[in-house]
Amino acid sequence: MTEDWQPTADLSQLKSRASLLAAIRQFFAQREVMEVETPLLCHTTGTDPNLAFFRADYAGTTPQTLFLQTSPEFAMKRLLAAGTGSIYQICKAFRNGEAGRYHNPEFTILEWYRVGFDLQRLMDEVTALLTGYLTAFFPELLVERASYRDWFLRYSGIDPLDFNAPVYRAFAEQIGLPEAAELCGDHHALWLDLLFSHHLQNRLPVNTICLIYDYPSVQSSLARLHPADPRICQRFEVFINGVELGNGYYELRDAVEQEARFDAEIQFRTRQGLTPVCKDRRLLAALSQGLPDCSGVAIGLDRLLMVAGQAQDISQVLAFPIGRA
Repeated sequence: MTEDWQPTADLSQLKSRASLLAAIRQFFAQREVMEVETPLLCHTTGTDPNLAFFRADYAGTTPQTLFLQTSPEFAMKRLLAAGTGSIYQICKAFRNGEAGRYHNPEFTILEWYRVGFDLQRLMDEVTALLTGYLTAFFPELLVERASYRDWFLRYSGIDPLDFNAPVYRAFAEQIGLPEAAELCGDHHALWLDLLFSHHLQNRLPVNTICLIYDYPSVQSSLARLHPADPRICQRFEVFINGVELGNGYYELRDAVEQEARFDAEIQFRTRQGLTPVCKDRRLLAALSQGLPDCSGVAIGLDRLLMVAGQAQDISQVLAFPIGRA
């Protein structure tokens, strides 16, 4: 008889998940942030070339292809433009092709938007949420903030705002990544992703919530450029014990600039032979109508449970990972 009907997470992990979800809902209820739900299956999805998506065939009277969402971001911004005020959502998200120690193709995400918050104020709230939950597991928990440029310079000697391919190649060979030159070519953003994930992320301190902010503008995604220095964007990522937990933006409100970024990503996808995707015109219409001044962030809850429970593999905190789904 097969045993793979059983969950991979033990009962204590399932209870921890239930406690975490209850704590998050209490956290936002105390701040009068409204919980919302948006569709997981939509007519389009994000254009980010770093994210692969699932497609589904809808067999209605007008058959069409729909997409499982890599994040609820676009639909939540449509709600913000419609006047909801600050909102949060706990839901499933889907990323195709990602499966490993820290990845399951279907995962649980917490995403929230705070109207009137700048990036520093949102980082304060992320710190409050994570500290409130994690101090029970890490009594000596610390918090550290650093700019992306300072962190990069400290541990590589390279200025991430001044791309010089020969310098990047030499450093990659020095740290044992000779294949980086072929993988990244002259693509600045790919170089930054690879060097940060393979070298700099490992230098983050343990038992510490680390917030790295002001990313290079080549990694702006849906974040605003910094008004005082367009070489950087108003984006942060949060880590603990070297594990990336979340990604936050001071949200771009300019529909014209957003459409130009979509077009650039679609062109890159075409050049790389990636699966084609259309830009989300409903999001662009919402931005044209007027997105309120806001900051938003997404936190991976499965990874947060891994860190809290010191799990070595994401399957230890999931009832049924992809292999048993």
